[in-house]
Amino acid sequence: MRMFTTPPGDDDILAMAEAALAAMPARLAEQVRGVAILVEPLADDELLAEMGIETAWELTGLYRGVPISQRSVTDAVPFPDTILLFREAILLEWIENGEDLGRLVASVLVHEIAHHFGFSDAEIEAIEAEMA
Repeated sequence: MRMFTTPPGDDDILAMAEAALAAMPARLAEQVRGVAILVEPLADDELLAEMGIETAWELTGLYRGVPISQRSVTDAVPFPDTILLFREAILLEWIENGEDLGRLVASVLVHEIAHHFGFSDAEIEAIEAEMA
């Protein structure tokens, strides 16, 4: 586990997400090739209102795009699929739970990818167990 003397920055969170992506089972990682991973401080008020969430501290990540299970070959794709990781909310959860930060980032990433595929909770748990 890497030790930090200052709060991990966007680049640190992105590096952890990329490491988690590299550790994913090949069958899954191959399917999310081309999905952008972005790190932002916190979800903005517009997004929170859209999702019906009261505080930005509750949202650690978000998949933006059309889930594969809802796509049609005739659909135009207006924007590339994106996974947003909200750094400050992730860091708060890290501080509150004491979990390994790399594992926490990986968990958020897996959950957002799972939304992309429409996975069940059991499937998400299996992927996380395979990555551990």
